[in-house]
Amino acid sequence: MELKGKVVLVTGAGRRVGRAIAEALGAEGMRVAAHHHESSGGASDVADVIRAGGGEAAIFSADLSKPSEPDSLVASVAKHFGTFDVVINSAAVMWRTPFGTIDSETWDRMFAINVRAPFFIAQAAARYMTQGGAIVNIADLAAFETWPEFVPHNITKAAVVHMTHTLARMLAPAIRVNAVAPGAVLMPENTPPEITQRMISTTPLRRLGSPDDVVGAIRYLLGADYVTGETLIVDGGRHVRS
Repeated sequence: MELKGKVVLVTGAGRRVGRAIAEALGAEGMRVAAHHHESSGGASDVADVIRAGGGEAAIFSADLSKPSEPDSLVASVAKHFGTFDVVINSAAVMWRTPFGTIDSETWDRMFAINVRAPFFIAQAAARYMTQGGAIVNIADLAAFETWPEFVPHNITKAAVVHMTHTLARMLAPAIRVNAVAPGAVLMPENTPPEITQRMISTTPLRRLGSPDDVVGAIRYLLGADYVTGETLIVDGGRHVRS
């Protein structure tokens, strides 16, 4: 895929990894639809950065926990740009929810944002995409491990991996669907230094990742025209620990 001039919707573009993805793809010449919910300031900054570099960006607000919002978001992006080429489903929540403390409201909200929203965004976007479109879902290393403090998060990200497989089959050959599963590329805010150091020491490559590592994986998947249904783990080798 030639990225320059293509329209990309990046959900969760106002902060953390989503922001890095949106800015990087804008620098590649893509026309960026930067979605946000609560991070309006961050999304505005992303758009400003892209425009300052000579690119094109527009901001879209949507609460993806609401059932109707994914469809309306996609329709708004398609109306604004007149076309649709790529979706990066990055928006997600990750809340500490130890087993035994999880309530149904938290469970439902996490599944709404982390699983339901990306599925319905993909389904809606497929109506507008032409031959050669691509969708990349942001999963998580948690999809392949059991983290006792983040049980619903683990399960939602495992669902994203299976959803990627299913959508890849349903949307082929016109649209390719892949996923990236990052490990520790950005530690949560206020993480104690000793926990950060433990993550580094138990990662085979002996460092934390960065948003640029995720961006590199996305660039690969967007350009890999014979790859679909794949989940690319970007975790410094943590998943191969004995």
